[in-house]
Amino acid sequence: MYEFLISTSIVALAEMGDKTQLLALLLAARFRKPVPILIAILLATTINHGISAVLGQWITTVFSPEILLWILALGFIGMAIWMLIPDELGDETESINKWQKFGVFGATFILFFLAEIGDKTQIATVALAARFDSIFWVMCGTTVGMMLANAPAVFIGDKLADKLPISLIHKIGAAIFLVVGLSALVQHYFF
Repeated sequence: MYEFLISTSIVALAEMGDKTQLLALLLAARFRKPVPILIAILLATTINHGISAVLGQWITTVFSPEILLWILALGFIGMAIWMLIPDELGDETESINKWQKFGVFGATFILFFLAEIGDKTQIATVALAARFDSIFWVMCGTTVGMMLANAPAVFIGDKLADKLPISLIHKIGAAIFLVVGLSALVQHYFF
């Protein structure tokens, strides 16, 4: 359960102000159909984070524990730094128009799945699965974290985004990534 709670917390914080949360806002404004948007986000995230968690577990079989420790610690510290760099959505209107022929659900699923590839939350999922040796709980936690961040964006839209202290949320998320990265090193070398 610890793996689930940590994964949920880290990804929920990492997702605040992330490009996929901005995409959720844009999709909600465009289609105005929150239920199919949320179901598509849930499915795309579950598949993407499931693959990421499996990759994280596989990585533990490839590297020695010492090298893996350093990769994970530096990865979490790198994520802390990345959290302090705000994401920009760019012009996604063209992408939405391109995929709109697949309907609300199809367009949302495709856009969310593609937007998550190489995103902070996907990389965090890989690292968390490697750190905790738990595909299922990490995948569930990171997916719930994504939904906690994106469901309000879909239902409330721009009104909520303007009132959240995104900079503070990013700093808290960065601090958590930093603590997880440093604690891995401290636990290994001092305990």
